Amino acid sequence: MRENVTDPVHRHGPAPYRIAVLHGGPGAAGEMAPVARVLSRRGGVLEPWQTALSVDGQVAELAGWLREAATPPVACVGHSFGAWLGLLLAARHPGLVGKLILVGSGPLEARHAEGLTHTRLGRLAPGERREAEALLAAGPGLDDAGLARLGALFGRADAYDPLAPEDTPPSGPDAGVQAAIFSAVWPEAAALRQSGELLRQARSLRCPVIAIHGAHDPHPLAGVSEPLAGLAGFRCLTLPRCGHTPWLERQAREYFFEALAAALGEDAPSAGA
Repeated sequence: MRENVTDPVHRHGPAPYRIAVLHGGPGAAGEMAPVARVLSRRGGVLEPWQTALSVDGQVAELAGWLREAATPPVACVGHSFGAWLGLLLAARHPGLVGKLILVGSGPLEARHAEGLTHTRLGRLAPGERREAEALLAAGPGLDDAGLARLGALFGRADAYDPLAPEDTPPSGPDAGVQAAIFSAVWPEAAALRQSGELLRQARSLRCPVIAIHGAHDPHPLAGVSEPLAGLAGFRCLTLPRCGHTPWLERQAREYFFEALAAALGEDAPSAGA
């Protein structure tokens, strides 16, 4: 089934929809389309594009879309900020989420995030590092093009052995970063982490939680595994030779989809495009 380019809830495969993939950013709509396409070979997958301009708004928006289009409880597969969004959704609407899979989640405590930007900048060539620092200094003034460029630079820093451009699966139609969403949502999300509220809600989860994390991801695994260690039903899998975005990693892509299928309780689909 072709992705619906007008509806913010993109559908992959036939109903019923019991899996939802949640993009990161915030504001990186379409990045999870390659994952949704692979998973849809085994059943229906929803790929909602978050549009609200607040954390609470995005959680409420997502809950509404799942009630309307999915067959709850669903398995939520969230990448990066999408992992946080899935966490908050499961905490606030437990009847909607039967399982939560955190892929490359950002750290849940501020103390684990302190060296993240330094690590990323340190992995860039000098010219790229200066460009990234200039873009970071622009702060909320970044437009879509500037945020996309910063994302591309950090994407290089985040990767271990990325797929060649000709082998990289396409994102969804009309995909792209949205600076307005990022500028509105990220400061609120960061404040939730700084205050400890993000972790408090995470520790209220009752569904199984599985973290899948690249060993080379600059987002430290300890920022997820340590805070959630006492959570019933939590387990963690580290992918060797893998960065922040496993489905774009040459050496880890197949292992990622195998791990994801196991977490979902399914046979592994082929990762081929």
